[in-house]
Amino acid sequence: MFVLELSYTAPLEAVDAVLPDHVAWLDELYERGVFLASGRKEPRDGGVIVAVAGDRARMEEIAAGDPFVRAGVCEYRVTEFVATKTAPALEAYRESAS
Repeated sequence: MFVLELSYTAPLEAVDAVLPDHVAWLDELYERGVFLASGRKEPRDGGVIVAVAGDRARMEEIAAGDPFVRAGVCEYRVTEFVATKTAPALEAYRESAS
């Protein structure tokens, strides 16, 4: 499982100009079962996405495809973790520590 932290690198006006494309990108990845939760940070200087993917390389590739990244308005910090305990609704994503 991964936590993706977005940090804006441009003024909010530039971020908002790309927001519709970013939301369409999010929607596609939710439909594919990659993204589990997402939202903006407070204060609004970026966002957070909880996601699943085969491996870190694949997750980094997905993040690089974000319209925000392609437009140069944000950077990603990708953190991988082993979800050994979850809420019942996320039980399918539980992993065992090795």
